[in-house]
Amino acid sequence: MTHPMIETSDSVRAALEAGKPVVALESTIISHGMPYPRNVETALSVEQHVRDNGAVPATIAVIGGKPTVGLTPDQIEYLGKKGLNVTKISRRDLPQIMATGQDGATTVASTMILADRAGIRVFATGGIGGVHRGAERSMDVSADLQELAQTDVAVVCAGAKAILDLPKTLEYLETHGVPVLGYGTDDLPGFYTPDTGLQVDHRVDSPAEIARLLQAKWGFGLRGGVLVTNPVPAEFAMPRTRIDSAVEQALAEAEAQGVAGKESTPFLLARVTELTGGDSLATNIRLVENNARLAALIACEIAELGA
Repeated sequence: MTHPMIETSDSVRAALEAGKPVVALESTIISHGMPYPRNVETALSVEQHVRDNGAVPATIAVIGGKPTVGLTPDQIEYLGKKGLNVTKISRRDLPQIMATGQDGATTVASTMILADRAGIRVFATGGIGGVHRGAERSMDVSADLQELAQTDVAVVCAGAKAILDLPKTLEYLETHGVPVLGYGTDDLPGFYTPDTGLQVDHRVDSPAEIARLLQAKWGFGLRGGVLVTNPVPAEFAMPRTRIDSAVEQALAEAEAQGVAGKESTPFLLARVTELTGGDSLATNIRLVENNARLAALIACEIAELGA
């Protein structure tokens, strides 16, 4: 049942009431992920990929202090034009943004929270946050990981963002009991690349297999999310040496300029885009669309099971 403080679109409300498949989508990709108008074009394209694969898209944000599940095209355009002037919000920011009537673009963590409150169990994104490089000094660990540990939503992504410390991110997820699945792969995808040399917990080869795992987990009362990692299609992947070089340069520049905290990820991703001549952004768009397709298929299977 949807929480009474959440506003849902007519299409999302009807789908949830009828037990039809719904896929949550974040809004940080609109406001902070890429420039206007490409951000709006991408958001609408991702929604269409969800529809084309049998589910109802529910792009999530806070609009005028109201948690909103299922943005209209006009609301997506509004967030796209405001861009970086929209506050990027995680769990800690939600109460303040709601109480003061502001707009907020949801990260993975806050999208999971609002999806859960609305009764949506599948969420598609590009990549999750994780343990940042040098976290042993900075203690910089994304709230996305803790949300995965406690909120009952399956997150379909292309892995953790390439700017992160991937081995430590996997260790954190293991410690908190979050299953990391590889869709058609035993290897953890590397966001821009289909592999990293790191192993996932379990390989899954069909949306139905994922849906059954989710039904077993939540039906047995095992709280928390599941990370479904979906490799970027080979035709859109980037060479690992090229992306690694761009990431290392971006990290060095961030340290030299004192960029840290919640500003670090947007800075690093933007700099990687510049260093790759825009190729990384093109890959990012394709992998998000690919994740939306898989998420829709999983949501359809969950609806079939009545889970």
